[in-house]
Amino acid sequence: MAQPPHPAPAVASNHSPPPAGTNSRHGFRRPVFLAHLAADVPASLVVFLVALPLSLGIAAASGAPVMAGLIAAAVGGIVAGSLGGSPLQVSGPAAGLTVVVAGIVQEFGWQVTCAITAAAGVVQLLLGISRVGRAALAVSPVVVKAMLAGIGVTIILQQVHVLLGSQPAGSALENLSALPAAITGVELHAALLGLTVVAILLGWKYLPAAVRRVPGPLAAVAAGTALSVAFAPAVERISFTGSILDAVALPQLPDGSWRAAAFAVLTMALIASIESLLSAVAVDKMQHGPRTNLNRELVGQGAANIVSGSLGGLPVTGVIVRSATNVEAGAATRASAVLHGVWVLAFSALFAGMIQLIPLSVLAGLLVVIGARLIKVADIRTSLRTGDLLIYAVTLLCVVFLNLLEGVMIGLALAAASVLWRVLRATVHAQAPVPPSRSWRITIDGSCSFFALPRLNRVLHSVPAGEHVLVELNADYVDHAFREALLAWQQQYQAAGGNVLLEHHGNTLFQDAADQAPKRQEAQELPLPPRTSWQPAPDELAEGNEGQSALPPSPVLLGINKYHRRFADKVRPLVQDLAEGQNPDTLFVACVDSRVNPNLITSSGPGDLLTLRNIGNVVCHDGQDASIDSALSFALKGLEVDSIVICGHSNCGAMKAVIADAEGAGNPGLGTGFDAWLEHARPSYLELLADHPVAASAAAAGYCRVDQLGMVNVAVQLAKLESHPVAGPALADGRVQATGLFYDIATARVVLVRQAGIEFLDPEQAAEMSAAHAPAR
Repeated sequence: MAQPPHPAPAVASNHSPPPAGTNSRHGFRRPVFLAHLAADVPASLVVFLVALPLSLGIAAASGAPVMAGLIAAAVGGIVAGSLGGSPLQVSGPAAGLTVVVAGIVQEFGWQVTCAITAAAGVVQLLLGISRVGRAALAVSPVVVKAMLAGIGVTIILQQVHVLLGSQPAGSALENLSALPAAITGVELHAALLGLTVVAILLGWKYLPAAVRRVPGPLAAVAAGTALSVAFAPAVERISFTGSILDAVALPQLPDGSWRAAAFAVLTMALIASIESLLSAVAVDKMQHGPRTNLNRELVGQGAANIVSGSLGGLPVTGVIVRSATNVEAGAATRASAVLHGVWVLAFSALFAGMIQLIPLSVLAGLLVVIGARLIKVADIRTSLRTGDLLIYAVTLLCVVFLNLLEGVMIGLALAAASVLWRVLRATVHAQAPVPPSRSWRITIDGSCSFFALPRLNRVLHSVPAGEHVLVELNADYVDHAFREALLAWQQQYQAAGGNVLLEHHGNTLFQDAADQAPKRQEAQELPLPPRTSWQPAPDELAEGNEGQSALPPSPVLLGINKYHRRFADKVRPLVQDLAEGQNPDTLFVACVDSRVNPNLITSSGPGDLLTLRNIGNVVCHDGQDASIDSALSFALKGLEVDSIVICGHSNCGAMKAVIADAEGAGNPGLGTGFDAWLEHARPSYLELLADHPVAASAAAAGYCRVDQLGMVNVAVQLAKLESHPVAGPALADGRVQATGLFYDIATARVVLVRQAGIEFLDPEQAAEMSAAHAPAR
């Protein structure tokens, strides 16, 4: 039926609900943030209750005005929440910058610190616009974890003094040395209040779920404040004048010291960016919504720091504690983070007087727990397990006793050195002859570059002169200098009467280093290459065999020797479960041709295939060949395989002999037994002459006459299976399936053979054939 020229007017249907976010009565779509307010408003209130005490504590620990923490929390929520690239990340003042900010405040004063914060925001903004967000993640995780642990230790050493009622010193070392005096002169009321907060926070997770709906930090600060009002009214408390509006402090440029100020800007920008991006990545792993746009997140964080610094607030970063709380509380969009900033701003403007009831020791107890949680035992165990414990420990100690940036730089340098050592290191070992072998064995593994030359020369020159030496090179990287050094030693050693055989087994070929730039090759999963690619020539074997035998060792014995040296230990775990029996799933009937490797082309291993091989991969009728009949009976009745495969191959000598005999060229001279065996394949030639569908399909694909016969032969042998007294009933009942394959040696590809024709199993080959036979347009 013809369609109307214009779409029909939309008519509301009573049978389907309106789309999400659409008002069905008035026909307009609500904004997305309004559609999810039912989830975002409760979540924002929970985050607000968590952020309030944390922001106050971080401001106190940073040596900044208390209200600066609330300004940063409000700006982080509203500005970073609106502009950032992580929908569910919550931003605000973070413990990770406490040490940096405290040092800057001590050196420049608060108003200059605000200017540095705003300038750091500009740097972040430029980084985001430059689209280098992901580059900021190129930091070793162990360094970041150690940095956070070092910040945690620094916070603990500082805030323990406040908890005990004394004044903290300027450095971690001074705080540590002054700790005995602080313990001796403890102010009892302050210490008890701080320890009460610590106890509440540590025990909060063991309370009933209904109680834990209240955020632990809020409950601890509220309880500590209430106890102080009732029992310790004289304890030192937070003090400030005016409201949050009065706390707004315009930034001020430094009076000289521009180099130090610029250094502080870069330090703050880099640490804030890394912490924000790592937090955003962690938030992505906690939820199934949209992923973070890291460049946009940097833009949002930069804008928030510009605003926060301009208004007299602390630096802003993405904070994992508040972000995790946001996700767990069920937030759906960025509206939750924005609303949390609105609640902080409203509370600071209307209820600022309540903040002055909070004792400093109560906030100190909160910060001690926050600092302790930055030190994760799991991170230490991971670094121990991965060999990075030294990096972790050195970074932590340098952050604590030097400063944050120097500690991170030292940690990154140590991590880079560790990577170079692990990646560029080659292991070189020499092993004296172990009877019955008379050869020295030198094994070289890893990245073979000029870095390894000192060790290589030391090991090579430890081998006595005049010996037979086998060098096994298993490299993932070989440069020209390493190749030259090894070949020069080989020539010198052989000139002095010794004999050196060089085997290379790695995925990087040794000879490639001679005339091209060194590069890492793709790792190889294939079995061993043909022996001719790694075994020495017979004359070389004879040279190394002087005085032992007139004949060189058998190639098979040489292969077994290599198997024992390199592979037996790796194969043993694969065959241990097969020691008492086998359970193959397939009987694989293949030609005896040496170029056909059934396990290779089927990606199978020990115990997977029961293999039957004969000339021409034929199946005889019952009673014509006892070996084939017994193999079929053993496979189907004894092992209960569920698949039989007949596999032919290209350029098959048996198929050539059948064609030659049929066309009058006679017997190829291999004897009457060979000629009699070909009788099993001659019916396939008759099918070829009768234009079997497989022959026509193979000819259309461009295969030669010999290969067409090889494919038809596979189809004929499959038909024989159906009439075989052992295989036939199993195939008819569906207990066993039969498959025909053809291995094209020249292309190393496998073709499926059916009675109706052939099918290309390799998608690339199928696409090539389809394109070649597509009709011209």
